[in-house]
Amino acid sequence: MLGLRNRLTGRQSWGAKALAASVLSLALASVALAEHVGVNGKPSVDAALVSYTPASQLSGHLTIAGSDTMQPLLARLASEFRRLSPETKMAVQGGGTDAAIESLLQGIAASRRGDGNVKGHLGSNRPLLLAFSRPLSAHEVAEFRARFGYEPLELPIAMDAIAVYVNKDNPIQSLRLDQVDAVFGKDRHRGSPDDIVTWGQLGLRGGWENQPIRLYGRDKRSGTRTFFKHVALMDGEMKQSVKEEPGSASEILAIARDPLGIGYAGIGFQASMVRTVPLSDGAKPPVPPTAESVVNGTYPLGRALYLYVNQAPGTELKPIVLEFLKFINSRQGQEAVVKAGSFPLPAVQVAKNLKSLTGSDMAVVATSSQAVSH
Repeated sequence: MLGLRNRLTGRQSWGAKALAASVLSLALASVALAEHVGVNGKPSVDAALVSYTPASQLSGHLTIAGSDTMQPLLARLASEFRRLSPETKMAVQGGGTDAAIESLLQGIAASRRGDGNVKGHLGSNRPLLLAFSRPLSAHEVAEFRARFGYEPLELPIAMDAIAVYVNKDNPIQSLRLDQVDAVFGKDRHRGSPDDIVTWGQLGLRGGWENQPIRLYGRDKRSGTRTFFKHVALMDGEMKQSVKEEPGSASEILAIARDPLGIGYAGIGFQASMVRTVPLSDGAKPPVPPTAESVVNGTYPLGRALYLYVNQAPGTELKPIVLEFLKFINSRQGQEAVVKAGSFPLPAVQVAKNLKSLTGSDMAVVATSSQAVSH
């Protein structure tokens, strides 16, 4: 629990603390979530969450843009939401986290200003929610505040892990973060004395000794890439030999086709032709990326996934936006999170999210203190 708290406290730049203050309560609820993880590591939704009641006669169009990592998750959430509110239309777009930041500062801002009341086709396709696979940095929040006079509304919607993937036929059993740094990074800030370029340097034998390590990763628009560089490489630079893919799905496909390949992506991209490698920070035994290991801090590359909206204090969200966010923070919404391969939020964070949206403390059955005391 302390490990995750250290990574999830503070909303500062990518130097002092890694994740945002808004998810500190995720760490405080680690015991609650751990109790809802089965023996096979598959998470289940917190029993304290209430079911979503669809709003009557809800209609409208909602476009969500941003993180490529979050596309499968959001597509699942949008599909489940439309099943309950069939008169709504949902569109989920990628483009990357960094592109979403630009949209947050420029694109969707027009929908809240008098000079940007775009109607018709263009207006209906304007993103109202933006998906980020990392929290905004202090600089990005300050830039937003300078433009609009307030901070964007931030909601964690799921937990995630950046996993290191290899081909299913690769026999590597585990990796330390200093080895990961020496494989992907050219600066080796974690102290490895040697650049690691062959599988034999990682201890593989039986014909693997001189086989080259072929690197795959995400492009520069990706928040997953930013997070991986900051945490795994300690802000070191990527090797030029990393083949950067435009999306996590294409990266995983490349590794599935390459027995010598290795890459990193969100946990939701597991497939039969690849497998994840247990990781260690060097001080503790290696652990696989599971809901329990992410929340208790033993897995070193855990994170939260976010939705952001440009919402001025004292103003009301559009009904379709509010209802979709309420749905995500319900039993059905968090069950969809699990189906998409991500990890669900504990009730304490859901309660905090819904209070931000509705102002109500009665959003879930259990209070924060009850959720933590399980």
